[in-house]
Amino acid sequence: QVQLVESGGGLVQPGESLRLSCTASGRRLDTMGWYRQAPGQERELVATITSGGTIKYGDSVKGRFTISRDNFKNTVYLQMNSLKSEDTAVYYCNGQRVVNVEGATVNFWGEGTLVTVSS
Repeated sequence: QVQLVESGGGLVQPGESLRLSCTASGRRLDTMGWYRQAPGQERELVATITSGGTIKYGDSVKGRFTISRDNFKNTVYLQMNSLKSEDTAVYYCNGQRVVNVEGATVNFWGEGTLVTVSS
């Protein structure tokens, strides 16, 4: 139904920057964001942003990453600055849609894009 396509991952050295993008098919999503998963680790929140612009960041990326979105293009971006080796992970784009008045949601996931931060 809804497809999320990520791009922008790659190999960078510590301290450098990357910009990820994710474009969703279909109607506007209520919330879009990024989660990441390192080998052997649980998937964790990176950042989310609602269609109204409310933003949430994971503690490990506050002050370094910036999330933004273009509602007309159904695209979410993640500007990653001051990258650390600990940021190495597969980054997954997430989209969420509220499906009823009780607030239930449906999640959609991209296939992920690999970010490797290494000297």
